[in-house]
Amino acid sequence: MIIAVASGKGGTGKTTVSASLATVWGRPVMAVDLDVEEPNLHLFLRPELTGAKKAYLQVPRVEEAKCTFCGACADLCQFKAISVFDQVVLTFPDMCHGCGGCLAICPAGAVQPDQRELGLIQWGRAGDIGFLNGTLRIGEAMSPPLMRQVKARLQEMLAAEPRDVILDAPPGVSCPAVHAVLDSDVILLVTEPTPFGVYDFQLAWEAFTPLGKPMAAVINRAGLGTDAIYRFCGEQGLPILAEIPYDRAIAAAYAQGRIIAKVSAPLRTLFLNLARRLQSWPDLDQAREAACA
Repeated sequence: MIIAVASGKGGTGKTTVSASLATVWGRPVMAVDLDVEEPNLHLFLRPELTGAKKAYLQVPRVEEAKCTFCGACADLCQFKAISVFDQVVLTFPDMCHGCGGCLAICPAGAVQPDQRELGLIQWGRAGDIGFLNGTLRIGEAMSPPLMRQVKARLQEMLAAEPRDVILDAPPGVSCPAVHAVLDSDVILLVTEPTPFGVYDFQLAWEAFTPLGKPMAAVINRAGLGTDAIYRFCGEQGLPILAEIPYDRAIAAAYAQGRIIAKVSAPLRTLFLNLARRLQSWPDLDQAREAACA
């Protein structure tokens, strides 16, 4: 089972929920931070890292001695990562999306594979919890290629040691967020009952709905704002699986890098119940049907 914890915007408590869920999951689990631009799940789980490797993207390198300057590669590239000016070929590796089209189309075989560094993939354990994350290289513009390699490493780890997965996705509704949730069994949307929270939650629901995956909601800072988020979830048939109270003790624990499921017995019970509902698909289906009724 892969649970993608997502949100329409940053700051809703997505990582807080991911860390607490992993802590109380109750069966073998892997915590994966796919927010490679700003990974922070490790600040809460504090894993002992046991391995790391750099990730690379294939980019073109032109052997000018072979080049006929026909311009086929430049005509193909929509991102202008390779350009031909008369008898000069220029490559711009940071603009390359790694499709490999220029290598395949070059009639003279002058375009050869090279690579650029994307970032770092790290893994380890936080007690019984498996841990995996990626960190994008400073200055790197594209995160999905690194995310794909993190996912590939995840599959290797799951093949060696099968586990459930709690995946901390990037915030928002752009390509990285959509890519993160593609392989999930359920998308857990974390939101807050504020005007901005509701607006961005609606955008997330619209972006993820075409994927055809079950979705559910967690309301963070419940008691703050209005009831608009509850009305929207009811209208769309989105079950609300947990409500985290608006509480100063939770904010203090977060600021200290503590896992909020460990703050108090009621909060631990809240996350235990959330974990049980996620692990019990019939209950999730019933909750969705009840919300639609």
